[in-house]
Amino acid sequence: MAGRLKAPTGRYGGKTAEERQAERRRRFLDAALELFGGTPGYRNTTVAALSEAAGLSTRQFYEEFRTLEDVLAALHLQVNGWAEEAVLAAVADSEALPLAERVAAIFRAYAANVTSDPRRIRITFVEIIGVSSRMEEQRLARRAQWVDLVCAEAGEAVVRGEAVPRDYRLPATAFIGAVNGLLHDWSSGWVDASLDEVVEELVRQLLAILRPVGWGD
Repeated sequence: MAGRLKAPTGRYGGKTAEERQAERRRRFLDAALELFGGTPGYRNTTVAALSEAAGLSTRQFYEEFRTLEDVLAALHLQVNGWAEEAVLAAVADSEALPLAERVAAIFRAYAANVTSDPRRIRITFVEIIGVSSRMEEQRLARRAQWVDLVCAEAGEAVVRGEAVPRDYRLPATAFIGAVNGLLHDWSSGWVDASLDEVVEELVRQLLAILRPVGWGD
């Protein structure tokens, strides 16, 4: 398919063309979360199966997307966007708290959002891996945004006198890798710990980066 089909315009059923398009897109993404994030998974889903699950036609699919990879890309960004919204809300709510409590609140918010639905974890940590160079670039770009967020919070802690002044990009990158790996392993049943224990371990690791032994003595 060279490109998307042209969607109909004008008002129909009390909805504008833009509203109908947004609804169709939401239904395709909801169906993709179910199929890509569960059974049969992204690689075993067809356009016809996704369209059927969304209650729409394949023609309507091609009015919104060119390929199933486009759907996966949009879904990956959506899942990450939900987690980011939860984290930014926690950042705002915990602004006045001491560093340790602030970090714990932020990571509880992130972990609670990501693990609230196992389909989200599968999209973020499993289905997107090895699909294409395009998807790998998107995955790394989205990870870089999480690194930027950690660096920004570390910078705020430095300004408050709560953290050692340094370039945090390398340790933040390593830390995000630890977060992703530990949460994926926990969700897969490979880690014998509660989610609270997992969050507590991540908080300890980040605090050790921000406030290494001997700093402030």
